[in-house]
Amino acid sequence: MSRPRSVYIHVPFCAHRCGYCDFTLVAGRDDLADSYLDALTLEIDRTNCCDELDTLFIGGGTPTHLRADQLERLMQILGDRFTLAPGAEFSVEANPAGLDTDKLDVLANAGANRLSLGIQSFDDRDLLVLERDHNREELGPCVDRVRQRFSNVSFDLIFAVPGQTLAVWNDSLQSALKLRPDHLSTYGLTFEKGTSYWSRRNHGAIQQADESLETDMYAAAIDTLSAAGFEQYEISSFARPGFRCIHNQVYWSGQSYQGFGPGAASYIDARRTCNHRSTTTWLKQTLNGQSAVAETEQLEPDDRAREFLVLSLRRLDGVSHADFQQATQRNLTELAGPALMRMQDQGLITDDAKRVRLTREGLFLFDTVAAELL
Repeated sequence: MSRPRSVYIHVPFCAHRCGYCDFTLVAGRDDLADSYLDALTLEIDRTNCCDELDTLFIGGGTPTHLRADQLERLMQILGDRFTLAPGAEFSVEANPAGLDTDKLDVLANAGANRLSLGIQSFDDRDLLVLERDHNREELGPCVDRVRQRFSNVSFDLIFAVPGQTLAVWNDSLQSALKLRPDHLSTYGLTFEKGTSYWSRRNHGAIQQADESLETDMYAAAIDTLSAAGFEQYEISSFARPGFRCIHNQVYWSGQSYQGFGPGAASYIDARRTCNHRSTTTWLKQTLNGQSAVAETEQLEPDDRAREFLVLSLRRLDGVSHADFQQATQRNLTELAGPALMRMQDQGLITDDAKRVRLTREGLFLFDTVAAELL
């Protein structure tokens, strides 16, 4: 079995579940945090994982919702069990609210070198709609505090918020650029089944943004950030030169990774596993010495090859025919030739017999491309 050199740690705690969020998390259950840390320790210790990592990513949930002492314990657990290779990327997701100097010191002292801030918007109306617990005025001072300790800072922004205008979205982009992030991730708001947004939309209490407006907002992000010197290297990801997210590129290039915590996924030797999404179920089974894995799937060679192609096409560089053959032992034209030809005729991809990549139109319609190939 290959030993992954990338690890993801899921911290499921939040102060509040935002209406659009379908991530694995619990809100208002801070009483479970210490038990979570106990269980995380057991889960890692029972897993045959690598000792040296190229990437370590702590996400959530809100990792920085933990108290400073609990965050320090988490860093100690990981520091005792993993060694970061020279030049490794150590990312932590954080929300502006509650991100005080004590927590930033804990992360920096533990060796974290990349912070991803869930800013989402610089407009107070949008932040209220998104049910965020910070406002625009707090963002500048927060970024200043982060910059004192981290030289690699990423922002998450959401567009197509109900009621959001193109002018407001453009203002958020410009406001973000003034704070000089090294990386930006921009996401169109989705309505996921099971979220309160899904229910509210179905009852007419909230209105989804028009598809053409969403496209205009995405195009504005591409053009504005490109003009500001950012390179778009993946559908939702923009980086200054040298600041691409290494961990996420592991996912998109079909490499192995190991996940720990409720809802965390692992992918090793074409075998995908996913832990229980229920935090309490994950806790109970892990603390009782049982496996918390809820789903397991062994991908067949052709399925793995198709998934590799779709993931590769998320990246603006696409994939070369030669690299595809080497990674999957499959010929790209034989596997997906007719579908690729149809999409090329539709202007969604280019294929010069050496490399396949999305066109600008393909970026807007990636879901269509993925469905055609899978």
